[in-house]
Amino acid sequence: MLKMKKITETYEMRVFTDQGDYFGDIEEAIVTNTKIFGWKVRATKNSFLNKILGSAKGVIVPHQLVKSVGDIMIISKSAVPSYNTDDE
Repeated sequence: MLKMKKITETYEMRVFTDQGDYFGDIEEAIVTNTKIFGWKVRATKNSFLNKILGSAKGVIVPHQLVKSVGDIMIISKSAVPSYNTDDE
């Protein structure tokens, strides 16, 4: 059965990747006309996102990459920004 959730109930919700990494917290929903376009995720102190981005405050995750919303939000690992760890 499909359960509906108000957008306001998602604010400050914790976001995890489908591999179990804590990604950040929902800051805002981006809505176009009547559909959710994406989610603004804030990089928090101990989040995986904070380790990758450094000084940036967060990212926008397209709604297509959201797998589940309940007590937490689960997103696809492909939403994680890629970065190069090779030393040049």
